Amino acid sequence: MILRKLISSPLRCLAAAVAMSTPLLASADYSQHDKAAEFVDKVVEKHSFDRDWVVNILQQAEKKQSIIDAMERPAESVMTWARYRKIFIQDSRIKQGVKFWQEHAETLARAEKEFGVPAEMIVGIIGVETRYGRNKGSYRVVDALATLGFDFPRRSTFFLGQLEQYLLMVREQDFDPLSFKGSYAGAMGYGQFIPSSYRAYAVDFDDDGQADIVNNPVDAIGSVANYFAEHGWRKGETVVTPAVLSEPVDETLFNAGLKPAKTLAELKLGGISSNQALDESMKATAMKFDGAKGDEYWVGLKNFYVITRYNHSSMYALAAHQLSQKVAEAYRSEVAQK
Repeated sequence: MILRKLISSPLRCLAAAVAMSTPLLASADYSQHDKAAEFVDKVVEKHSFDRDWVVNILQQAEKKQSIIDAMERPAESVMTWARYRKIFIQDSRIKQGVKFWQEHAETLARAEKEFGVPAEMIVGIIGVETRYGRNKGSYRVVDALATLGFDFPRRSTFFLGQLEQYLLMVREQDFDPLSFKGSYAGAMGYGQFIPSSYRAYAVDFDDDGQADIVNNPVDAIGSVANYFAEHGWRKGETVVTPAVLSEPVDETLFNAGLKPAKTLAELKLGGISSNQALDESMKATAMKFDGAKGDEYWVGLKNFYVITRYNHSSMYALAAHQLSQKVAEAYRSEVAQK
């Protein structure tokens, strides 16, 4: 999350299988790491932490070699859209989404009303991220962040920053710092927030005094909706539409960036149109994906870009949106039959 997600969901799925088959290496005491003293001094001075409390946490954090191995195996960059889509658009995940919606219909309706984010989009994100809470991650968050902060030099600064944010988070919410589990990149809960995003966007949606997106689906639903609202979701606007091509097509317009930079009128001059009647002054981004039946062409608008703020991937955003639409169709069909 932006504070960005480091690894996209399919990569987590693929790497998790690898990680499960890799022996775990434990470091007995991260408080003795050569970077630890500087880290402890920094957070104690900056945030008035109790020094012994921080040191005790580092003493109990364990190095997991499987986390480093997973971080070194980027998968999405070589994955086709056809393969990516199959991971998430499945009958089982759609059915689970309908059940999740039925169980939390009142909360989803309230989140939609308060934040302006459609219930189906919230359900779609939680479905892509964790199968509605079924796969929230098996690594202790403190182990993931310590391992990557102290023993993954390429991203050490980022993950030590996330470890700092995690300590603040557990203090603010009165959580046990050793109890939370998440992904190998330290993302937590139904919606997989990293610590900085947790502190920035998690909300106490049931007013019980804690913003708990790990164990509390009500807070998780409100927090996902809040994340989208804070990143500029526009209520009622189109997210993404199939593109209509006309010759000649300017191929350089495809996949030029996640952020909409061209107006629909400018894309039209390049041979790329939306299949909907939209205001041509709206900015959009043109995308080309290698689908199961050949190339697919799409036009993403502002709300599509907002989804990519959750995960910086156009394939992720399209998969989350399509799952949301499939679940909504199935859910409303069941409601209509009752």
